[in-house]
Amino acid sequence: MARVWYRVRDLDAGRAFYRDLLGFEEQYVDWNSRWAHLERRGMEIAVVEGDPEDGGVAHVDVDDVKAEAARLRNAGIEVGTVLELAGYVRLVDVYDPDGNRVQLAEELER
Repeated sequence: MARVWYRVRDLDAGRAFYRDLLGFEEQYVDWNSRWAHLERRGMEIAVVEGDPEDGGVAHVDVDDVKAEAARLRNAGIEVGTVLELAGYVRLVDVYDPDGNRVQLAEELER
């Protein structure tokens, strides 16, 4: 299984974002090396303390992109514009506290 790694300035804030706001379950925390492994619906993310870098984008399946976008905006999270691709999929980009991009996706019935 693939895992996306994100660098975050504050490990606790990064863990809280993915766990509490995006619904990932924390699988492991290495307090000495300052990283954590989280999982949601088969998607694995690791956050490691350090300076954020441009790079990978996690693609996370959700049941309702519009509802998730509204919920996250209300929580003060930076959320992009919801896009729909020809009745196939609905997407929105959200950003963790360090500016790392996460793409939420909802498959639409055709």
